[in-house]
Amino acid sequence: MKIKGNQLKTSIALVLKGYPRLSETFIAQEILSLEKAGISIVIISLRKPTDPHTHPVHKKIKAPILYLPEYLFKEPIRVLRSWWQVRSNSRYKSARRIWLRHLIRDFSPNRVRRWGQALVLAAEFTTEIGHIYAHFLHTPASVAHYTSMLTGHTWSVSSHAKDIWLTPNWEKTEKLESCSWAVTCTNYGYRHLNDLVPGKTHLSYHGLDTKQLSLKNYSNILLHSDQGNLLRLLSVGRAVKKKGFSVLLEALSKIPKNINWHWTHIGGGSELEKLQELSHKLGLAGKVTWKGAQSQKGVFEAFENSDLFIMPSIIATDGDRDGLPNVLMEAASKQVCCIATDLPGITEFIRHDDTGWIVPSKNSRELTRSIISLSKDPAKRVRLAESANKLLARHFSHSENVQYIIELLKSNLDTNEDVIQDNI
Repeated sequence: MKIKGNQLKTSIALVLKGYPRLSETFIAQEILSLEKAGISIVIISLRKPTDPHTHPVHKKIKAPILYLPEYLFKEPIRVLRSWWQVRSNSRYKSARRIWLRHLIRDFSPNRVRRWGQALVLAAEFTTEIGHIYAHFLHTPASVAHYTSMLTGHTWSVSSHAKDIWLTPNWEKTEKLESCSWAVTCTNYGYRHLNDLVPGKTHLSYHGLDTKQLSLKNYSNILLHSDQGNLLRLLSVGRAVKKKGFSVLLEALSKIPKNINWHWTHIGGGSELEKLQELSHKLGLAGKVTWKGAQSQKGVFEAFENSDLFIMPSIIATDGDRDGLPNVLMEAASKQVCCIATDLPGITEFIRHDDTGWIVPSKNSRELTRSIISLSKDPAKRVRLAESANKLLARHFSHSENVQYIIELLKSNLDTNEDVIQDNI
């Protein structure tokens, strides 16, 4: 299936691991802003969606979607037809040589799959595509990188968290040297990538489009808190090890009985059943609600009915970690006080006793103390939430941060208008 369009190189091929995804609202938010800025986009998804819901923002996005074969053996004719077409390209041998070098260093089905997907993408390109832009430095960037070598198109990448810390340095270095530019969403990640290849990476926070979000009334927080009723705790995030929810459950189990609390978790994830088992083991079954994956509407309704938002992120044993989770900014937009851990990306937004409350990572005892302390001090919760909301508006505006990416992409389109003469 060819990507159809006009014959001018006016479109961006945006490579994503999956689309649409509930956990990647920040990407959908960016796509919509790019479209509003007049950039034509073709979404290239490496897999089909698996989430049961979509967000309202997805319905506003007009970009066509091309789904590449998630597993090559399921679409053998499409893959073989693409290989047959691309192999006659003058760039094919050089690209294949580099891929084989990568395969020797990373002999895995994943590496083969990315090459096959790049062959399909290269074969199904048409001339309106002027630049390739990938979200995430691991697999989407691999497909973008190989496709770039096969077609001669420039490419760029937006990097985030897991993709930075779990991709080997040799691979990150090669990709950064190959791409036109890279952006990342925390100063922590920026420093790391800039140390590998100086001058290639730029800092651009995701930010939040606060214009689409209503504000919460401070008096409602004070009124609820002063009544001495239920303390409503909330966490939003996939049930994976780096989120630290097992640490939070341990902390919750130590809250004294004289504090009436209830914790709600929103999100799917591979560790969900284990966490539910742990909550039963700790005697928390009646104190916890597992809501699973929710639409953006459901998430914001949960914010509006919460007193404390808790993000207990850790660095997992494999090195995976959070950058700056967008849910912290979403909580701030609803003026919900946040407790979070001291990971470098998180502390760029949640500043201890200023815009929230920071506790040491993996420290359940300190997390318990913080929940108890803030449960007794609603005025402090309001002060911290208000400060976070002001910081969000001042330095984490989506419209301001995305403008830099818009300018970079438009620059690539202008540069490439007459460069690619031999598209496949």
